[in-house]
Amino acid sequence: MDAKTILLAALVLIAIGHVAFWYANVSRKRKALGSKAQDARPTPLALAIGFVANFFDTLGIGSYATTTAMARAWKVMPDELIPGTLNVGYVVPTVVQALIYITIVEVEFTTLVTIIAAAVIGAYLGAGVVAGLPRRGVQIGMGTALFGAAALMLASLLGIGPPPGTALGLGAAKLGLAFGISTVLGALMMLGIGYYAPCLIMISLLGMNPTAAFPIMMGACAFLMPTGSVQFIRREKYHLKTAIAFTLGGPGAVLIAAYIVKSLPLDAVRWLVIAVVIYTATAMLRAAAIEKAAVRKPGMAEA
Repeated sequence: MDAKTILLAALVLIAIGHVAFWYANVSRKRKALGSKAQDARPTPLALAIGFVANFFDTLGIGSYATTTAMARAWKVMPDELIPGTLNVGYVVPTVVQALIYITIVEVEFTTLVTIIAAAVIGAYLGAGVVAGLPRRGVQIGMGTALFGAAALMLASLLGIGPPPGTALGLGAAKLGLAFGISTVLGALMMLGIGYYAPCLIMISLLGMNPTAAFPIMMGACAFLMPTGSVQFIRREKYHLKTAIAFTLGGPGAVLIAAYIVKSLPLDAVRWLVIAVVIYTATAMLRAAAIEKAAVRKPGMAEA
């Protein structure tokens, strides 16, 4: 059995482990709460959001910023539960993406595994912080992160930076730099900034073929999201029925995008996504400011 096959098998086992851990945790909580347990039935709207976001995610646009925008626009869940819901609900669709792209796109194995490992370390460290943040802290963090994501999307769309290279792997010095950057990106992903756009830019700036970013970024997310989601599941900092909807609605979209559609003229979609993300970031920070002002009124304690 070669190294890539072992990696793919590990992905499948991790996805199964994630679902088993999640199911056991939810079952235990529902048994304890009885009739007071959360409603776990997915809504058609949440299923549609998961489908649309994962369709474009598979084509390289990313799902976190787009999902956040749709979730806030249609009030699918409270703001403070968005990061956890994204990280818990999108594990299975992202594993499907990783299995496809690691299989069909060539990339040097040491580079692939090193960048994935760094992202997992960052996710583990970052999830504990994000899961413990209060509502306003999440709003401020996500609003700031979304502005960063919009800037990275814009830079990628405008072709800012040196022309992409052709390498399929990195030497020791550049790989060490990539490890550090990927660790930070893994931590930021727990806040909802998304990993795809910054990873694609990092890969290009380091002289690699941008196509090689697909198995790297999808593999990294497939490994780091189950790691980070453990913290959110344990602390119940996610929206149960929406996470279930994302889990069910995503895989089919991934298969359609990867094997049937394969590519689209996506520039217009990217411009639209940037505009929506900027609007959502502004609304998130405005909500945080309004809530801060509200708790400062006489007779109310500071949060």
